[in-house]
Amino acid sequence: MSTLSTLIKAAALASLGGAGALIYAHRAADRLTITPLSFLHSAVPRAFHGYRIAQFSDIHIDETRRSVERLHRAVDAINAAAPDLIVCTGDFVTQRFRLHPHDLTEALRRLHAPDGVLAILGNHDHRYNRLITQRALAEVGITELENAVTTLRRGADVLHIAGVDSMVRQRARLDAVLAVLPADGMAILLAHEPDYADIAAASGRFTLQLSGHTHGGQINLPLANRLGLPVYGRRYTGGFYNVRGMWLYVNRGIGTSGVPLRLRARPEITIFTLGYMNLLQEQKK
Repeated sequence: MSTLSTLIKAAALASLGGAGALIYAHRAADRLTITPLSFLHSAVPRAFHGYRIAQFSDIHIDETRRSVERLHRAVDAINAAAPDLIVCTGDFVTQRFRLHPHDLTEALRRLHAPDGVLAILGNHDHRYNRLITQRALAEVGITELENAVTTLRRGADVLHIAGVDSMVRQRARLDAVLAVLPADGMAILLAHEPDYADIAAASGRFTLQLSGHTHGGQINLPLANRLGLPVYGRRYTGGFYNVRGMWLYVNRGIGTSGVPLRLRARPEITIFTLGYMNLLQEQKK
């Protein structure tokens, strides 16, 4: 998120709504929403019918205890949902905050899913914090997909999870991903910046892209929402989109940047349940 534009929107919010609106927006930043979504698609392998993926994004750990406590609550909510796989789509930290690794590892080491935790870095993670963040993720057993692919197997069926690095930082390498991505099997792409969907969809290889970055606008004011949207997050801002046949979901994230406020963009954890489209047809036979 752009700090300056978010501050401008916060000032506009204060002038329009006064103290009451600011108090509401401050409290809303801690009101975590769990969004359950079914993803029924012909590309979903039969053995992965009912497979559950938890996505969280944009933690934005900073110097406040509030951001650390927010992360712990998110971890509790994710574990309670009992997903098969957990993915984080970047921005573990706020870019100018000099990270203490314990702030991340204490909470993230508690995440649990049978197929583990996968992550990519966001644009904020690269300023001051990249190596520290990467070491923290490795310490707690989280697999970083830095322009890489991992494959999940259920018998003969496979599900590929790929990840690209930050588009803002010019580190996204789809060519490197496609070079190691098998030609067959459903593929899901983790890309921090949602506008990367235009590039990913053009490859014709991905069924679903999961992104964050926008915070859903963070402070959604009528006629002013685009002021707070970051570069590469202005085309696709929140929720589901179909991009040239590839589906994209933009998660609103759990943290804040610029100001600790949210309005009409509550923090979010998404729980996807994959559905094998031909199951009902097979059961009728």
